[in-house]
Amino acid sequence: MTTNTEAAAAGLGTFERWLSLWVALAIAAGLGLGVLMPGLFSTLAELEFASVNLPVALLIWAMVFPMMVGVDMSALRHIGDRPKGLIITLAVNWLIKPFTMAALGVLFFNYVFAGLIPPDDAQAYLAGVILLGAAPCTAMVFVWSQLTRGDATYTLVQVSVNDVIMVFAFAPIVAFLLGVSDIVVPYQTLITSVVLYILIPLAAGVLVRQRLMEMGGQAAVDRFRDRIKPITVLGLLITVVLLFGFQGNVILERPLIIALIAVPLLLQSYGIFFVAYLAARIWRVPFNVAAPCALIGTSNFFELAVAVAISLFGLGSGAALATVVGVLVEVPVMLSLVAYANRTRHWFPEA
Repeated sequence: MTTNTEAAAAGLGTFERWLSLWVALAIAAGLGLGVLMPGLFSTLAELEFASVNLPVALLIWAMVFPMMVGVDMSALRHIGDRPKGLIITLAVNWLIKPFTMAALGVLFFNYVFAGLIPPDDAQAYLAGVILLGAAPCTAMVFVWSQLTRGDATYTLVQVSVNDVIMVFAFAPIVAFLLGVSDIVVPYQTLITSVVLYILIPLAAGVLVRQRLMEMGGQAAVDRFRDRIKPITVLGLLITVVLLFGFQGNVILERPLIIALIAVPLLLQSYGIFFVAYLAARIWRVPFNVAAPCALIGTSNFFELAVAVAISLFGLGSGAALATVVGVLVEVPVMLSLVAYANRTRHWFPEA
């Protein structure tokens, strides 16, 4: 099992290593195209069915489906192996992270930045960061684990358990936090988004993985994911172009807003990491489990957050903008935390 999953935990390629740069370029392209071709973006915004924007839905599927093919649900049988790391990750993901993200959003958007952000915009940005905080990562998890030489089997177990929990817990947590924040919650759209962007891709990924395993084992799965991997990154970048194309006028008129949205996201990311990392140190969790469990708790499933923000509040909403800022912030933050974890390896026992 370890040999097979190590193949899934491929390292960060050249393109992915510079993902923040490509996202920044996609943002610039979106802003420019939004100003030069507003009619095109208006037409794309009108392509909706049941509150779901069809072009963005296809792009989100392009991002999410390859990740789901890599999830081996049979790894759930390893759930009882070394439970400490799993307990820490699940506690951070589902009992701490969504609520601290909501609290930081309220603090900064409703109070600290109250003089800089109109109330309606503040509520929209708050909704966006809540969606980010309630969506634990399933995409780049294997990368962060590989860069810290983490246990690939254990990482796969965490991903599988998180995906199962997310199917049932994401919508209720988001609905609760949005309701507490006095934001109107379209429950039907929220549940539709969970089914569309989690349940269906997960089921499709499991079926495709099963077929590939029958045809050629883990090697066939890896070859398939390698072939479709560029589609994932391309889908992300085109989505960013679309989002910032719709947000172009707002951002060009108020460029400070990107920095303001980034502040609570940065505090949340570093704060959550150190909560999980120090808990693992106190509990004497081996490093090859401690580092991935802290990094998994820190990272976000931003593809889902972006998709749900669009479905709930629209392509041009402040909520969608906040989730896209999360994309821009995540990669450099996670790489800095990987470097910190590797420098402090000696704090932990070896497996």
